[in-house]
Amino acid sequence: MKLYCDPLSGFVELPEHPQRIVSLASGFTEALVEMGFGERIVGISSWCPNFVPSLKAPIVGDYLSVDEEKLSSVQPDLVLITTGIQRGLARKLYKAGWPVYVLPLQNSLHGIFEDLLMLGALAGDLPSARTLIARWQETFAALRAAAPQPRPRVYAEIWFGKHVRMTGGLTFIHDLIEAAGGENIFADQRKGYLELDLDEVQRRKPEIFLVYSEPELPVQAADLVRERGWDIPVIQADISPPHNIIHDGPSMMTAARWLHGEIVRIVSQSR
Repeated sequence: MKLYCDPLSGFVELPEHPQRIVSLASGFTEALVEMGFGERIVGISSWCPNFVPSLKAPIVGDYLSVDEEKLSSVQPDLVLITTGIQRGLARKLYKAGWPVYVLPLQNSLHGIFEDLLMLGALAGDLPSARTLIARWQETFAALRAAAPQPRPRVYAEIWFGKHVRMTGGLTFIHDLIEAAGGENIFADQRKGYLELDLDEVQRRKPEIFLVYSEPELPVQAADLVRERGWDIPVIQADISPPHNIIHDGPSMMTAARWLHGEIVRIVSQSR
């Protein structure tokens, strides 16, 4: 089938039912496995085993590069990539003649569901994608219904290596916090990630401090609280699927349940 791919500004020729898929985005990889297409995946990125450790597909690259010799050896009939900083890699592979399709980075949970639908369409099985979306929606709806009242005000600080960002309203992390029973203190900000402004954080009076950091540069929420002289409870998130609040794959449901449990625990201790 011939599809127009807007991020590539061109048409892509793909089989009706791809059987040899390379996924360079961990969220897509995990979603494909959840939809029952794990046996079709023949190549993954170095991040994917964190979320699908049972998958035996070889690693052919990371988030920003691929080993073209390894890519060639698995003979993909579909290569999945995102926009954002992966766009350059996507265009490079597209120009080299690889069967690349690019799905957009998501600003919200709705964007994740749109990508899931497209993954189902590319794989030739929309019903499986809709079933996964329905399960995701039901999970989040149940958590919202069980949210403490009033919701505690949550400040989420994300450490991308050495780069720290606050979580605004234009990111699926906001939706995750809201589904888990919290109120993002920067929900009104029309960006996904904001530069650190501790004075503004204090002005907004958070009741819970949520911190995510990567294993290459671990950051402890408890240490930050002491350094800043704050007196609020903390929740520490990390790359492991139960605690990864920045991952856009189906294990977000597990992360939401974990975060909900932490929020409820803190609220029950403080009220």
